[in-house]
Amino acid sequence: FPLHAVMEVKEVLIDWASRAGMQWISALIPTHHINALIFFFIISNLTLEFFVLVIPLIIFYLSFVSMVICTLRIFQNSKAWENFRALTAMLSHFEPGIDLEQAESNFTWNHLEPYLYFLLSALFLILSFPVADKSWLPCSELATVAVFFTVSSYLSLRPTAQQHAKFALLSQVASAISAFMNQLLGGWMGRIVGGAWFSLHLGDRLVLHVGVPCALYLYLLYLCSRMATAGGARGTYCVLLPYLVCFIWCELSITLLQESTALGLMRTAVGYLLFFFALPVLSLALAAVMLVQVVQWFLALELTKMVVTVCVCMLPVLLRWWTRFSVSPLAVLRSLRRSSVVKLILVWISALMLFSWFYVYRSEGMKVYNSTLTWQEYSNLCGPRAWKERNMAHAQILCSHLEGHRVTWEGRFKYVRVTEIENGVQAVINLLPVFVADWVRCLYGEEYPACEETQPGPAEPLCHLKALAKHKCHVKRFDYYKFEVTMGMPQKGRNGAQDFDDGTKDIVLRASNEFRRVLLALSSGSVVEFSTVLEGRLGSKWPVFELKALHCKTCASPLVPIQRQVKIEQDWRGNARNAFAFAFNFLFHPLLSAEVDGTVATTEVSV
Repeated sequence: FPLHAVMEVKEVLIDWASRAGMQWISALIPTHHINALIFFFIISNLTLEFFVLVIPLIIFYLSFVSMVICTLRIFQNSKAWENFRALTAMLSHFEPGIDLEQAESNFTWNHLEPYLYFLLSALFLILSFPVADKSWLPCSELATVAVFFTVSSYLSLRPTAQQHAKFALLSQVASAISAFMNQLLGGWMGRIVGGAWFSLHLGDRLVLHVGVPCALYLYLLYLCSRMATAGGARGTYCVLLPYLVCFIWCELSITLLQESTALGLMRTAVGYLLFFFALPVLSLALAAVMLVQVVQWFLALELTKMVVTVCVCMLPVLLRWWTRFSVSPLAVLRSLRRSSVVKLILVWISALMLFSWFYVYRSEGMKVYNSTLTWQEYSNLCGPRAWKERNMAHAQILCSHLEGHRVTWEGRFKYVRVTEIENGVQAVINLLPVFVADWVRCLYGEEYPACEETQPGPAEPLCHLKALAKHKCHVKRFDYYKFEVTMGMPQKGRNGAQDFDDGTKDIVLRASNEFRRVLLALSSGSVVEFSTVLEGRLGSKWPVFELKALHCKTCASPLVPIQRQVKIEQDWRGNARNAFAFAFNFLFHPLLSAEVDGTVATTEVSV
């Protein structure tokens, strides 16, 4: 049958060519490089403020989920412990010489993994909590969950551990209640009941307190030492370690309750009651609310923006799936089930902490020397007079000793120019086809206004650009500007008056987008007070400094802010010190407390 043979060969060749062709096409496209470029492109368009907000929240929520999973595994091990006790009790009837204590010790030692992961997750949570934005944390709901796990972890303890843990937990709760009474009563009565009678400084940052909560905490430490020595060395991991789970959940619930409000606790109580007793009605109401919200989003084009944004962010994932078309989704799910979720969470948290630690290590903190150096003194040391006496190089070497001084001077504003414009949205739109780019540009941006002749007053400047623009819409509201401000500095004239017209004494200030509103409203000749840090080309012509603060003294325009405009700066080392101090106070307060400097993590001044 030659015809049938040819048809079979044709089918085999078509099948082989299709499979080989797909492999060749996928091999020709550098998908790994495309994924890396898209990933770095997305990361490069995210601001530092976004990472400061998101990374602590991610670490906190991942740590909380990891603690919940580890606690549930501990509950599961407690059930296994009951089965093990029943098995050893049965075996002791048949083998009276069996060492039950050694068997129980071996069982506990082999099931320590969830305890260690729980303690590591708790450490990450404690370090991230003071840095995270509390407005994004449902403290009332999380406090209720922490109270639930406190009671549940206490009930899951072994009978031998519950004897010591009962008094330890009561002393811990009593210490927290007495400290709360100090805040509630206030005055000398609150100080006697729940405050510190006196405090003793132990070094620069450590403070020892003496009072009722401190005595209760000392009793708690005594009970913990009793737990650690119960039954010899095995009391550490058989009695004390299980109690630490209960201790951390209790401390976390106390901390979260301090951040909660009465309205939030009422909302939590009503919400949980509705969840358990009115779930069908609640689900219908929730579905109706979601339907109304979806309709509103669709009408406001917010849903379309969300879909487009998600599609752009999912592009690397889709490319990856396209190259891995032979991998079944079921196999991926099975691999995820085989892997430990807690280990995966801890690996991601460690990576985020390492990423954040680079900023902490490289930053110099907020300890900048606030100098009393005036402009006249700087001009005499590093200006034209010093250049004439020696030379400019000698003045630069001498003025390098002033690097790092934060100074506040006055000058006359001359002009400002834009040095750089960054627009991540525009860069993404330029990569799209023309018809898609125009639609996305109008979706995210704004349309050029039309000039109306009937409207009184001068027309808006943008309307004149509508006929000249290449597109119907623009996304200029996403622009991020960098400015250079030229300041004329005063010098004493022949009659003793101040002269601002000497161009050799001008200085240039680099300003970020935060000063945009003020700089665009300034007019030439305005007297401005500014703060900067001396660095860079000190002692040369037209030194360039970074603008830290700005305040116009002679501006009468309502467009210029009355208050002082200050650059928002992140004190990475201050954040790290606050986090470690909070972790120390979380474990040892009210007996011991760690004090940090009065600097805050983010310095913000209203505009």
